[in-house]
Amino acid sequence: MAAGEMLGRIRQALTEYAPRRIEDLTAVPAAVLILVYEREGEVHVLFTERTDQVEHHKGQICFPGGTRDQADNCLKITALRETYEEIGVRPEDVQIVGHLDEIVTVSNFRVTPFVGILDAKQEYPFVLNQREVAQVVQIPLVFLMDERNMELEVREQNGRPILTPAFSYNNHRIWGATARMLYQFIELLR
Repeated sequence: MAAGEMLGRIRQALTEYAPRRIEDLTAVPAAVLILVYEREGEVHVLFTERTDQVEHHKGQICFPGGTRDQADNCLKITALRETYEEIGVRPEDVQIVGHLDEIVTVSNFRVTPFVGILDAKQEYPFVLNQREVAQVVQIPLVFLMDERNMELEVREQNGRPILTPAFSYNNHRIWGATARMLYQFIELLR
């Protein structure tokens, strides 16, 4: 599928989707940005590898994002602000097309995953926050959508084993909350 066609499919899928909200007042409100864009003729999804200097999720592959600041009017602002602070993507370069279901992480964050399309026809000049981000990881969406590239792993949740999705790409492991959000995004596109 051509990149423009896939981006149109993403817009349509998110416009038509009614995400579930979680009413958990004990969980810390947070937001991430699932950033998609055309690169070398294919749609890619952007992830970051967190440094060992951050407070939570050291060294993990994740979407850019973080906790809501008091000054943030809404969680969409949180996702855009955090993405700018972490990797230098300007909010005006991103078109938010919708969001997925909220999830609560094992570290007690209530995360709203927004989906945004980055307006970049050439390589975007990412500027990494060296304290928070070790590197940007760009993965072709077609790779992630190939069912052979997803596996199920056993994790413990509330004292019982559950099966959760995981992905591996070029020595990068996507698991946990990030993999759950990614899986929902992919399933929405199918």
